Order: sequence, then C-alpha cells, then structure tokens
Amino acid sequence: MLAERIKQWPERWEEKGRQEGRQEGEQRGIEKTARNLITLGVLSDEQIAEATGLTVADVEGLREEDTQ
Repeated sequence: MLAERIKQWPERWEEKGRQEGRQEGEQRGIEKTARNLITLGVLSDEQIAEATGLTVADVEGLREEDTQ
C-alpha cells in the first residue's frame, strides 16, 4: 500500500506543476488583456477590472507599471 502511494507521488507532483503552470499562464493572459485595454484608453479602471476579473487596485498597479 505504501509502495503504491510512493509510486503515485511523481504523478501528483507533475499534475500539480501543470495546474500551477496553467494558472500562471491564465493570470499572465488576463494581465496582458488589461494592459491592452489600458493602452486603448477607452475604458476606466473600473470597467477594465470588471471585464478581466482583476481588482481596481490591480488595474491601477498595471497602469502605473506601464507608465514607468
């Protein structure tokens, strides 16, 4: 029983790594979308936050990063 569990560990680690990678990629995509919307200059930070699921503070932070 223990031997079977030990054999499954690498598979679980790999799956966890894949999940973390997907989440990180999704977050980067959301941030890129927000940056693109900021660049267009048509929407307010509140609208961008609503469209992307980010907080207004996150959008403001991205806006500040892009102006530096």
